Amino acid sequence: MWDKVYIIGVGEGGGIDPRYRPLANEAEIVFGSQRLFSYFPELTGERFAIRGNLTEVVESIRANLGRRKVVVLASGDPNFYGIARHLVTALGKEKVEIIPSVSAMQLAFARIKESWDDAAFISVHGRPMEGIMEVVHSNRKVGIFTDAEHTPAEIAKFLLSHGLKDYQAYVCENLGGEQERVIQADLSTLATMNFSLLNFLILISTASPHTWSPGIPDEELFTLRGGLITKMEIRAVSLAKLAVREDSIIWDIGAGSGAVSIEAALIARKGRVYAIEKDVKNIALIEKNIEKFGTHNVEVIHQIAPQGLSDLPDPMAVFIGGSGGKLEEILTVVCCRLRPQGRIVINLVTTDNLSIALNYLKTRGFTTEVALVNVARSKQIANLTRFEALNPVFIACARRVED
Repeated sequence: MWDKVYIIGVGEGGGIDPRYRPLANEAEIVFGSQRLFSYFPELTGERFAIRGNLTEVVESIRANLGRRKVVVLASGDPNFYGIARHLVTALGKEKVEIIPSVSAMQLAFARIKESWDDAAFISVHGRPMEGIMEVVHSNRKVGIFTDAEHTPAEIAKFLLSHGLKDYQAYVCENLGGEQERVIQADLSTLATMNFSLLNFLILISTASPHTWSPGIPDEELFTLRGGLITKMEIRAVSLAKLAVREDSIIWDIGAGSGAVSIEAALIARKGRVYAIEKDVKNIALIEKNIEKFGTHNVEVIHQIAPQGLSDLPDPMAVFIGGSGGKLEEILTVVCCRLRPQGRIVINLVTTDNLSIALNYLKTRGFTTEVALVNVARSKQIANLTRFEALNPVFIACARRVED
């Protein structure tokens, strides 16, 4: 009697390593999809269909282990977005033997004659579509496991609605079968097409490669002529004080043309930045900067803070670059909503507002520290170099005192 469950990968079209086919034939209970069962008409054991009932599957495997010979049929490589992870977690490694085959995604990349060692992969099976944004935007080559709801067309529509359009798409359907088909299209065309349920989507960027990183030169950002902008050096210190992580939720209040929002979003690729700005002209500039730098994890809120903050998720970090004379009102909301261990960073140019901010934050139980940043930039005059000072800025950082 077997003391393990054998998870056998089945290639597209029913291919399987002939050394392991006898295991399936000898099994007394076989778990798998109806599609995979159709490749094994000679099975004599009891068939247990897998169709989203993983809890029931695990319970049945546990009940039969040590009593009956158990096999699980899985598509391609069971370790690649497959059932192996779930069964290993539920049963333990000592109770599982994994026998992989060629994965469908591996076969799909072979069909389009592209390497896949430099690709990123994501599945939308039972997952929200928003999860693909960071992966697609951050990688030149992406493989996506689709499902009946998140079809290639729906994925294309979603990406286009978020400004991602420079991708060549390949849909590989019914791989290994008589109805196999590989379609190449741009996202606009893909959004109008239908495919069989058994398909895989590959996206390859056609945009010219340019990787932006924190420290964007001021002149690279769209701003109003003569308009204020948080200078690059001030941005660098402010972001360091904010302690932004890759999954941070950030509020940028008084976002202006979005310089801090863009920089924060480049770090918080798996997070979200909310740029709150009152000026409609600046709103247009933020949107242009989002498009230029590909920071589609920035959401623009056209409001005069503290209006509009109540609908946003609680932040891990809050940057206040402008308050419109409502600093205490804004801080009242921010202090209540900031997550534990979160930080508030405020850029100020007057001692009056600095005093207001520090006194208020201390009464709300925050520890504070202030850095006065004076920056001077070199400037060429004829064959000589002199330094030209920028306006000094107070950078106030506040953290909640934990009990």
